[in-house]
Amino acid sequence: MDDLKYLKLLSKEFNTIEKTISEIVKLKAISVLPKGTEYFLSDLHGEYTSFIRILRSASGNTRQKISQEFKYEMTEDQMNELSNLIYEPSNFLTLMTKSGDFTDSWVRKTIFNLIKLLKVVTSKYSRRKVRNKIPEAYRDLIDEMLHIDYVEINKQDYFDTLIDTIIEINASKEIITTLCHLIQNVSVDCLHIVGDIFDRGPRPDIIMDVLMDHHDIDIQWGNHDIIWMGAALGNRALVANVVRIALGYNNFDSLEDGYGINLRPLYSFAMDVYKDDPCDRFMPRIVDENKYYSVNKYATAKMHKAISIIQFKLACQILKRNPQYNMDHRITLENIDFDKNVYIPEDGKEYPLLDTNFPTIDRDNPIELTDREHEVIESLNTSFRHSEKMQTHLKFLFDKGSVYKVTNSNLLFHGCIPMNEDGSFKTLVYDGVEYSGKSLMDFFDEKARETAYLPRSLNSKERQKVLDLFWYMWCGPISPLFGKHKMSTFENFFIGRDLPISKEVSDPYFKLSKKEEFVDKIFEEFNLNPKTSHVINGHIPVKLKDGQQPISANGKMYVIDGGISKAYQPKTGIAGYTLMFNSHYLALAEHSNYEVMESVHGAYTPKLHITERFPERLLVKDTDEGKEIEKRIKELTDLFEAYKQGIIKERTK
Repeated sequence: MDDLKYLKLLSKEFNTIEKTISEIVKLKAISVLPKGTEYFLSDLHGEYTSFIRILRSASGNTRQKISQEFKYEMTEDQMNELSNLIYEPSNFLTLMTKSGDFTDSWVRKTIFNLIKLLKVVTSKYSRRKVRNKIPEAYRDLIDEMLHIDYVEINKQDYFDTLIDTIIEINASKEIITTLCHLIQNVSVDCLHIVGDIFDRGPRPDIIMDVLMDHHDIDIQWGNHDIIWMGAALGNRALVANVVRIALGYNNFDSLEDGYGINLRPLYSFAMDVYKDDPCDRFMPRIVDENKYYSVNKYATAKMHKAISIIQFKLACQILKRNPQYNMDHRITLENIDFDKNVYIPEDGKEYPLLDTNFPTIDRDNPIELTDREHEVIESLNTSFRHSEKMQTHLKFLFDKGSVYKVTNSNLLFHGCIPMNEDGSFKTLVYDGVEYSGKSLMDFFDEKARETAYLPRSLNSKERQKVLDLFWYMWCGPISPLFGKHKMSTFENFFIGRDLPISKEVSDPYFKLSKKEEFVDKIFEEFNLNPKTSHVINGHIPVKLKDGQQPISANGKMYVIDGGISKAYQPKTGIAGYTLMFNSHYLALAEHSNYEVMESVHGAYTPKLHITERFPERLLVKDTDEGKEIEKRIKELTDLFEAYKQGIIKERTK
């Protein structure tokens, strides 16, 4: 009876036998097409220029296809020119117009070449899928051009007339731009971002805008994503943390220009309270210069220290509210002996403080905000909560994101699955319930989503409790997004980076996951086949220059943080990885930095390492999408039988 109810609902969409048969035929045909190409990237850290170039070039794949298709027809310079046009159509066409090279003959040749290339990159997709990607205004025209056999003598004049008409009505630039964007779009069938869109780079907001325009995208939250999400939801400690990290890298543009965050109250407060403090320990690390908001490094250092003290106070308050975190030893401000100016952690040793100026700290209650600090954080919190763009991006992160994802036998997550030294999964006890392995990942995913739907009343204790968990996800010792025993921010500022007390000990997962037996244990936990599955991980930069490798555990573990972030490139020796999963193989593209990409004028292709070839070409029917198609075909076949037997009547009107 339930099946019949569903079939009746299905009959509203497919209301005749003919429509039902037609859909079955289409779906069966789609299932034997080659699978689309999936791209995996991680740890973008706000590096929007490199990310956009990697995405628009399909990690160099577009340039390779141009070489394959036009190597006997074009010079290297001409192929580079076509590449640059596809990557940056607006800029390229502007330059062509200014130089006087935007001629009718150039337009004819260019449209012809773009259509020819588009035929290649769309060859493994159904006509319906490609057609749906074409903007509606030009859908019929481009679909027609794409499927004309212009070699056939009767169609040559037809094709030429289409192009001549485009030129006559001054639609050349629009058509060329649309074709370039379509090539970009089709070349990356599915995009997986394995965490950390945000952090130190100049414009994570621009990356988010680009991701929101992509047709098939999923995100596995990283620890730097979760702090922006928590900040946008109203976790004040994370508001302070996000601002602190941005100021630590002299990054005002992402806050002020990107999200409209008002930093003026913080600036005024810092310049007053810390006016005589050089704040040497808080000098920003300048990786990129601000384009829109320039603040001298001495003022930035004062703001950096001011917001850091606010963050430490608010973080300590979270730990006081949540003793079940078992992180009382991280209530750092209560471990200071202000008479001796030393820090005394749980080991009882005394560590001299490198900065002893604390004008806003009450020795009797060091974790309490002053009235002015409270005003500063409330102002920032209001900016975060009322930033329309930030709230839009937050919704997108919830809609498309998760702690982990299983897709096509690949397990994707940013950080780790917390483990003990013996390879057993660490257990978190929360409200008396134990969570480990997959259940731990599910717990944090569910709690994060719960926060988004709880009432936004600041007096809601229930909401506050769940919101506090965002802080734990950022730096808790059993957080799968973090993967270390502690976050040493306080020690780095006030005790010194090079002392043993400042060392952040990585979870045993990162050592054990290089061994096949422990990766197989993870697959078992997630009900995946160890023979065909892979873990795809980010978070830890692969120091290729020091001999580290991105692949381990007999080809089952991929760590794809290769250093897209400029701050990590000296450590990795490269500028990022893209993992590509097409119908023939798995491959890692090893990237150069953006300056190198730009300097070779369209000739750039990354080093490609094919890591696993498949014995047979993978088809759509071999994928998760194929399983859904198979299920749909079964439902439509049942509907067809119901029509034939008269159980459901056709509706022709």
